[in-house]
Amino acid sequence: MGDRMTPIPFKNLMNWIFEEKKASESIFGVRKKFVKNNDRVLNIFGEKIETPFGPAAGPHTQLAQNIVAAYYAGSRFFELKTVQILDGEDLPVSKPCILAEDECYNCEWSTELRVPEAFNEYIKAWFALKIISKEFGLGSENGFVFNMSVGYDLAGIKSEKINNFIDNMKDAKNTSIWKECMEYLTTNVHKFENIDKKYIENIPSTVCNSVTVSTLHGCPPQEIERIASYLLEEKNLNTYVKCNPTLLGYDTARSIMDEMGYGYVVFGDFHFKDDLQFEDAVPMLQRLQKKGSELGIEFGVKITNTFPVDVTRNELPSEEMYMSGRSLCALSLSVAYKLSKAFGGKLRISYSGGADYFNIDKIFNVGIWPITIATTLLKSGGYQRGNQIADKLEEIEYKTFEGVSLDGLGKIIEEIKKDKHHTKAVKPLPSRKMKKKVELLDCFVAPCSEQCPINQDIPTYVKLVGEGKYKEALEVITDKNPLPFITGTICNHTCMDKCTRNFYEESVAIRSSKLEAAKKAFDELIKEVKSSDKYKDKKVAVVGGGPAGIASAYLLAREGAQVTVFEKEAELGGLVKNVIPDFRISKESIDKDVALAAKMGARFEVNHPITDLEKLKSAGYDNVILAVGAYNGMPLGITCDNEINAIEFLRACKKAPETIKAGKNVAIIGAGNTAMDAARAAKRLAGVENVYIIYRRDMRNMPADEEELEFALEDGVKFKELLAPAFQKDGKLTCHKVVLGEMDASGRQKPVVTEEAVTLDVDLVVASLGEKVNGEYYKSLGLKVTDKGYSVMNPETMESSSEKVYVVGDGAKGPATVVLAISDAVKAVNAILGLKPRAEITVSSDVKAMVSRKGILLHSKEVKDEAKRCLECNSICESCTDVCPNRANIAVRVSGSKMSQIIHVDYMCNECGNCTSFCPYDSSPYKEKFTLFANLEDFKNSKNQGFVLLDETTLTFRVRLGAKVNDFNLKDASSDISEGIKNLILSVYENYNYLLMK
Repeated sequence: MGDRMTPIPFKNLMNWIFEEKKASESIFGVRKKFVKNNDRVLNIFGEKIETPFGPAAGPHTQLAQNIVAAYYAGSRFFELKTVQILDGEDLPVSKPCILAEDECYNCEWSTELRVPEAFNEYIKAWFALKIISKEFGLGSENGFVFNMSVGYDLAGIKSEKINNFIDNMKDAKNTSIWKECMEYLTTNVHKFENIDKKYIENIPSTVCNSVTVSTLHGCPPQEIERIASYLLEEKNLNTYVKCNPTLLGYDTARSIMDEMGYGYVVFGDFHFKDDLQFEDAVPMLQRLQKKGSELGIEFGVKITNTFPVDVTRNELPSEEMYMSGRSLCALSLSVAYKLSKAFGGKLRISYSGGADYFNIDKIFNVGIWPITIATTLLKSGGYQRGNQIADKLEEIEYKTFEGVSLDGLGKIIEEIKKDKHHTKAVKPLPSRKMKKKVELLDCFVAPCSEQCPINQDIPTYVKLVGEGKYKEALEVITDKNPLPFITGTICNHTCMDKCTRNFYEESVAIRSSKLEAAKKAFDELIKEVKSSDKYKDKKVAVVGGGPAGIASAYLLAREGAQVTVFEKEAELGGLVKNVIPDFRISKESIDKDVALAAKMGARFEVNHPITDLEKLKSAGYDNVILAVGAYNGMPLGITCDNEINAIEFLRACKKAPETIKAGKNVAIIGAGNTAMDAARAAKRLAGVENVYIIYRRDMRNMPADEEELEFALEDGVKFKELLAPAFQKDGKLTCHKVVLGEMDASGRQKPVVTEEAVTLDVDLVVASLGEKVNGEYYKSLGLKVTDKGYSVMNPETMESSSEKVYVVGDGAKGPATVVLAISDAVKAVNAILGLKPRAEITVSSDVKAMVSRKGILLHSKEVKDEAKRCLECNSICESCTDVCPNRANIAVRVSGSKMSQIIHVDYMCNECGNCTSFCPYDSSPYKEKFTLFANLEDFKNSKNQGFVLLDETTLTFRVRLGAKVNDFNLKDASSDISEGIKNLILSVYENYNYLLMK
């Protein structure tokens, strides 16, 4: 495959639109259409737009199908992708060229087509919109506007190539593509219900009477003014000039980025010095504004053009890239404010820069429009996000431009600087990818469930909770999870890291949904808890009454095994009960999980340490599960007058806080989750005034979960970053300053300790460098251990070096999470009883309801239940289809298949790489999904598994599966091809024939 796109001929384009619309009420995968049901419009360039927004000059206005998809979803202003003298194969574009998983970066800057090809795409789109607007009753055929974008210098704009482009966009009637489209439509007028030949013949040939000027960084003001003057005076075009965030000045831009958490984004002051300066921009724009007024032509600015930043983490295969999206919003609006203030609010502004559903109405209300968007359309939901934006803007009064409200704009900027939707999290975002490759077929999966160590049926129970079926939800939860209260309260919920909803606004609140089910259905469920008697002859001892032990007991008792848990402490719950503070989890929550296991038939003996396995075996226990927690802490290894280990400290805080000699100032050395617990517990001790977290890296690189860091900050814990403790003496802790050096194997910068010292008032030092397993205990029981003290065991069955003795929880692989302890318990119990993994539990889903959530941004606080936000990815993922600007990934309905299949259409792909970011698998759909090729040459030029039609008469296809290439006659029932692949190819041929480019 190559990165060159093949434009779709107009007849194929129209056939595709009408066939897809007829079959599924969608167009290019956009299922929800926007219909303009009122006569409210805005006037711009002497024309009308029904909604004041649309796609920016970029990936969403490069091909005709992109523009059609955007229109169908609600866009009515189209800033066409920039054309310049350097085009096609001569234009150097590194691939992949887009990275939009959070703030967006790109390294592509104008159309990748030849300029004449780009012109053809815009004319085809013009005709297509004129037809579908009327035929499908979407709005007025004159309710949208095309705005061309040209660059990058006057010589290029005056060249024959660009000059012809501009002139033909102003009047296209004599061009070959105009005649081709007109001929097709008039010949096929019988296919339309609401369109006649006269309507077609009267489609205006003036496609565009406006232009947005894009200039290169470093373009001098004189050149910019010459370009704009030429377009105003010679071409008589309504003209907007793109302005860069560099107008703010380096210090202001750097300050805003740092304030909002984007300190890691690197950019120098070169462009700020080399680009148009504000003191030059204002008089230049005043002259151009005056010139436009004298000519009776609109003039304004487009904010914002590119903001160049350095590639520092191999984000894209280039040295420099352009930032957009949520990180650009405050910068762009600040440029708008600065210019508006200089012009008394009377400068027209076309806006782009982090606009989306959450802020577009605010931007519009202060008098800034049209508004173009790109990054939000590149994220999950794709073009469909336009539908929600259009609906939101429909609720606002449309006003003729009278000026920009400076007060209103200033307020928006301050809000955005503090808005979590725009500010960066304290820590780097976790990977949203599963550690597995995408399947060729049947790839839809719930990444949350896949990430969960026990594969909880998350979409199912979230759906049931949303329906108020709490008991059914809790039954689904406890089918695989014996600890719904503990995990519903303190689980580290990495499932939420993988939730596709993160690409909308925030994860579905999976953990709290679980806890809601547990709280509301516990009393009902425990009455009906029943165990089997299938394994009543099995007798198992569980050593340790923490989460791993309780889970093991529940799972064994459920199957009828006789199980007794031996706990050395006076209470059950292990570290969760004895160490984790009450403000994190209550005693009652832990006790309820114990009660479930007890009701299932498990017995518990407290104050009963086990030091000899032979005694258990002689007592008739067939198997033993060791579920012992990691209680041992690691010392700091420095001289301290008053040092205590974090586990010991937390236990004392919980059981006997009066015994702790904390003084006024407490320092926690370390920055994991245990350190955060210790810091927050210290804040609650009588007499403590200051609590410090001291760590040798910065907060961004602390190992604690983001949530735990935020809790500590809210509690008033003070973070002392880049410090390495040296010694504590006489109430003083001396540390050395640290600088961050080269990256280590984990991808973090190595801390380098300097000689510069810092002294803090510290009365108590709490060491929180991690916990250790007591390997000596396992040795005393006759088990082999690793050099770290972990039990040697089979990771599939958890069986130790001693037959029928199993090790789960911390002792198996080191200190870990509660849900990992449950996972170990499941493996051990399955091995002991010979069980298979529990099957997935699903409930019937409403496809329409699932589809209706796509593209709809909705925070948790805006809904009563999380089911309305869950995208049910195990039934309908289609992320790769949503986010592809060119519509090159397509969901195909296949006969006999429960779910749609994804195919990749090679000729529509330019290898931008956007689908890679949003596929939940560690994969690139444009390389790894089954691919349709337009012709044999494209097939040969690719390594993708896929197919190409060779002979329609015999229905022969050439197919590549793995590394093997074969020709298959699909009319021949004996063809040696898998049923799934055969059905997929036949479905494409029979139901999606318009894809074949015949």
